[in-house]
Amino acid sequence: MAEADPKLPNVDEAAKKLAEDQARAEKSAAKAATRRRLFAILAGVIAVAAIGYAIYWFIVGRNNVSTDNAYVGADSALVTPLTAAAIVKVNVMETQRVRAGDVLVELDPSDARVALAQAQAQLATATRKVAGYYAQDRALAAQVTSRAADIAAADARIASAESDLKRARIDLSRRQALVASGAVSGDELSTAQNRFAAALAGVEQARAARLQATAQVTAAKGSQAVNMALISDTSGQENPEIRAARAMVEKAQLDLDRTIIRAPLSGVVAKKTVQIGQRVALGTPLMSIVPVETAYVDANFKEGQLRKVRIGQPVTLTSDLYGSDVVYHGTVTGLSGGTGAAFALIPAQNATGNWIKVVQRLPVRISLKADELRAHPLRIGLSMSAEIDISNAN
Repeated sequence: MAEADPKLPNVDEAAKKLAEDQARAEKSAAKAATRRRLFAILAGVIAVAAIGYAIYWFIVGRNNVSTDNAYVGADSALVTPLTAAAIVKVNVMETQRVRAGDVLVELDPSDARVALAQAQAQLATATRKVAGYYAQDRALAAQVTSRAADIAAADARIASAESDLKRARIDLSRRQALVASGAVSGDELSTAQNRFAAALAGVEQARAARLQATAQVTAAKGSQAVNMALISDTSGQENPEIRAARAMVEKAQLDLDRTIIRAPLSGVVAKKTVQIGQRVALGTPLMSIVPVETAYVDANFKEGQLRKVRIGQPVTLTSDLYGSDVVYHGTVTGLSGGTGAAFALIPAQNATGNWIKVVQRLPVRISLKADELRAHPLRIGLSMSAEIDISNAN
């Protein structure tokens, strides 16, 4: 048998190669078909998603505005002493829960007790002093009556003296008329003249006594008027001196009561800076009480989102602390009077030539339900996400 020429093509290898090429072409066509089918499915999914989102936005999305620029806040109470003293006892610690009225800090009451005792003594002194005014008023009234009787007696003595003077004058006149006839001796005339002079002096003395009695009545009435000015228009316990002393007692008692510092509201103790033995002055910050059960949220919405935001609209919120599993429900209670930039320590100078517009945010106050806060307490400063339902906006 003749050998094959090596320069001639091998029919079997050519057929095999042709089959491989055809297989690759079919595989490539299958991949292309699969790719086109996948792209068609993807396009369908995207179209369905777009339609679904459009439907969601039309039904729900356009009726809600949301932001994650929201933080928990609360109207904290700053605890400060209302009197100066040394601290003898601290009953709470940082993060402790307290109820309104619980004793937080006790101050040294020694000085306050001494001041209260002094004020009570001054009140007793004032009470006795005012009682003396009333007793003196009665004594002065009796003195005025007595001096009035002295005037009446002086009037009687004047009348008697004037009667004696009249008799002495008549007797003297008679004797002077009889002197020329010698019927009356010189001694009798001298005696009559002396009686007349004595009667005249008696009248002057009686009149002087009446003037003295009148002056004494005037002085007694003046003293009574001065004393009456201290007690007029008031009862004994309403006298200004007693009221002033009683006010000092009340102030001293108040200072003593203020040595016990109580919680002004229920909440959590924060920023505690007080220690036993420390002497605190009036108004020194001791700690803060954070009312976590009445916390609220300040959500900072962009100005373009606030077009339909109204007070009273419902809000749903979630916190980073609990995640999306815990949903809070709140209500819009107010919008701030200005943006954060407007109230910044260094406000933006928008009138300068290199101004760049920055979208501003306005804080929106959102109240939360108390039962939800009790179930899942929040703390001041925690991050929140808020979504307001604006479907009822006019």
